Amino acid sequence: MIGTPGVPAPLAAAIEALASLPGIGPKTAMRLVLHLLQRPASEAGNLADILHGLHARIGFCDRCGGFADQGRCPICTQPGRDPGVVCVVEQPVDVLMMERGGVFRGVYHVLHGRLSPVDGVGPEQLRIRALDARLAQGVKELILATSATVDGEATAHYLAQRYRTRADTISRIARGVPEGGELEYLDEYTLQRALDQRVPWQ
Repeated sequence: MIGTPGVPAPLAAAIEALASLPGIGPKTAMRLVLHLLQRPASEAGNLADILHGLHARIGFCDRCGGFADQGRCPICTQPGRDPGVVCVVEQPVDVLMMERGGVFRGVYHVLHGRLSPVDGVGPEQLRIRALDARLAQGVKELILATSATVDGEATAHYLAQRYRTRADTISRIARGVPEGGELEYLDEYTLQRALDQRVPWQ
């Protein structure tokens, strides 16, 4: 975009910066930049200030490893959560996705990755020692919510074996055909998992 005839360099640079974000192409980036230009300069300045302070203000919860703007995240400090039910996920964004439903009342533990020998990621590179410490305090149920990929499955298997005598119950989130999903759009692996984990008709 920089060097495009008729596009001032600052405008082109802003479009390129936004277009580098995931899910935003050049056309969407141009619409966003033009929208900002039509708004008062104070609004663009406010957005710039928020983005500038994002890395400084957002860190990770010292207990679960999720996003936090102080030592503990809002979920770990929320009254009514059951600390005896721990849901293990791979990344902090997974917590945000799980919370959208608003039905889970336990707590989370973020590994910050998954086991991947090919990429040199072993147990030492994940937040497994922190999970050891949490289970030492007593856990009723450990829910394994890692991804349904080869590495995600390997991570879930590793954790299930590691904690089989340290948690009262170890469970794995269900996988298979999504609610409202069409079979023709599902891959073979998902269909196989759905068949393997079929349940009696209620």
